[in-house]
Amino acid sequence: MDMEILRRVILEYQDIVSQIQLVKRPFTFEEHGNYVFVGIRQAGKSYLLYQQAQQLLQSGHAKEEFVYVNFDDERINNIRKDELDLIIQAHRTLNDHQPILFLDEIQNVEGWEHFVRRLANQKYQVYVTGSNAKMLSRDIATVLGGRFWIQNVFTYSFAEYLEACQIPLRNNWQSTRQREKIAQTFNTYFYYGGFPELVNVTDKRSWLNGIYKKILFNDVIVRNGIRNEEALRMTIRRLADCVKQPTSYNRICNLVKSTGINTNVQTVISYVKYLRESCLIFALENYASKFVEKETVKKHYFIDNGLLNIFLTEPDTSLLENLCAIHLYQKYGEDLYFYNKDIEVDFLVPAEGMAIQACFRMGDDETTKREVLALEKIDKALDIQHFLIITRDQEDTIITKSGKTIRIIPIWKWLLE
Repeated sequence: MDMEILRRVILEYQDIVSQIQLVKRPFTFEEHGNYVFVGIRQAGKSYLLYQQAQQLLQSGHAKEEFVYVNFDDERINNIRKDELDLIIQAHRTLNDHQPILFLDEIQNVEGWEHFVRRLANQKYQVYVTGSNAKMLSRDIATVLGGRFWIQNVFTYSFAEYLEACQIPLRNNWQSTRQREKIAQTFNTYFYYGGFPELVNVTDKRSWLNGIYKKILFNDVIVRNGIRNEEALRMTIRRLADCVKQPTSYNRICNLVKSTGINTNVQTVISYVKYLRESCLIFALENYASKFVEKETVKKHYFIDNGLLNIFLTEPDTSLLENLCAIHLYQKYGEDLYFYNKDIEVDFLVPAEGMAIQACFRMGDDETTKREVLALEKIDKALDIQHFLIITRDQEDTIITKSGKTIRIIPIWKWLLE
């Protein structure tokens, strides 16, 4: 690696980081804390680094202290683990400041965790981002040795999306004309998702197709050396079709093979693993299942509604449930399940005693009866305290036979609670 290239990169980004215009995200950094931010590409991880850099500038640090390196930069994207220390050496040739390091998309460098652990041991302040969920693994956490805060980063929540659209929530928004504006803005968020950069893009579908192709090629195909791209693409399409349904790997494999594409169950298992590592999808387990079925039959959701919507022709019901899943997964992570054992309940948070159904429209007595009956049955099995039915735009309450209250609430309103 050429030292002059590294010096040029450091100087360029010192100006970029200090001048870029930001929509601040609601994240509070621990003073002197080291961080690893993990999430899908374009979720806003780099902007969190910019946000922290600008906060450090405001607190009296100089931009000359910053060493911001984006490992997607084609000038350095072939850097090896044993060359990473050249970054520190390049900064030393520019000034005498103790550097504060911002290392963006570092998952491109195998063994990066040993380098940043050494930096933390040497009392450098370090901020790291990556687009691979392996960075959340126990092995990497062990190497980092408790020296880093490891954080998931998601695309905009609806509240953040409103702020980015310059629609601040007033205290009395539910009783003002602002409510109509919020509901209208939600329609765009519902269909196109919450990627920060997408807010000001006119042709949102083309942008989403572009970022999907980049994730697929860079983070899945190239990274994992996949040869049968056709089978991978069809696996993704079938996962999109099966959102809302508990689906086994055998079933996904059969659906792919039914299109005339040759594959096998083990390959499909590997593909789904790679898609999860790229942060494109996440999965929920059945709380009522035994261990083996927990691992083999899951519900798979896409990390952003816009990415799911690329594949759907009649998207509404799938997008509603997918957005519920995203919101709950951000809040509860691995403590979120579905329940399927003589009863089908979309979401279960055992730690909160909460069961949730996603129903696009409670349009008739039969639909209402089905959704309510499922919640009443799971209450008998698990003693649930909080019941919700999330709809597209309906609001009501229902009292169960046991005297408990089921809230029926529009999804856009629920997301803002």
